[in-house]
Amino acid sequence: MSLFQAIVLAVVQGLTEFLPISSTAHLILVPWLLGWQDPGLAYDVALHAGTLVAVLAYFARDWMRMARAWLFRSATTAQAADRRLFGWIVAATLPAALAGYFLESYAESVFRQPALVAAALIGVALLMWVADRRRTLVRKMETVGFADAALIGAAQAVAIIPGTSRAGITIAAGLFRNLTRESAARFSFLLATPIIGGATLLEGWQMLEQGLPPGTSARDFIVGLVVSGLVGYAAIAFLLRYLQMKTLKIFVAYRLALGAIILLIEFLRSAG
Repeated sequence: MSLFQAIVLAVVQGLTEFLPISSTAHLILVPWLLGWQDPGLAYDVALHAGTLVAVLAYFARDWMRMARAWLFRSATTAQAADRRLFGWIVAATLPAALAGYFLESYAESVFRQPALVAAALIGVALLMWVADRRRTLVRKMETVGFADAALIGAAQAVAIIPGTSRAGITIAAGLFRNLTRESAARFSFLLATPIIGGATLLEGWQMLEQGLPPGTSARDFIVGLVVSGLVGYAAIAFLLRYLQMKTLKIFVAYRLALGAIILLIEFLRSAG
């Protein structure tokens, strides 16, 4: 992998991990469209480490507030709300953790086919479009409860399929539970943190045992971490501000267009 390729993939990862357009899909499709060697799932997760740093840095105050609420267990209303929020994040993480454990081999092979990626891009785009048109998007994140955590957690489990987008499907699920767009995105980002962290630690341990993937140098990983982290932080800040005033229409349109282009390319290649 060249330095240029490492930078491009890191920028792609940083942008698409938090925008609702699927980071895994883009990390599969960019090499596929440009004729580059697929960096593989291990390198995908290595780049996730950079975006993990980004989301931890952006929401550091939230995580510290929830940690204080659990450690000191004050009876104040605010700390009680923080304890509940942390509990719902833990509960909503379980479905995705189980999906990753049982379906990891499929995620590395069967699920990475371009046609399936295109179908997921289009299908979730339609789901986002329906959810985004609801007129009852008034609930704040402080009102999240068991039903919300159950639905959003189940949605996150589906994101193991490339093209789904963890952010896209969990934000859509939040909208179906009448959360505001910003609140749905904020809960989605907090919910992504343990999943990204767990996957990064697991793959990091495997790479320590097996060594770096062929053609990948330590330089590539350092570049990937730094660039994806910086770009990811900017993407989080952008999306949260954007959703205060705007809808998901631009992301729906992008997903539909990209999915259609992929299907067209697949058709032309098979026909040729």
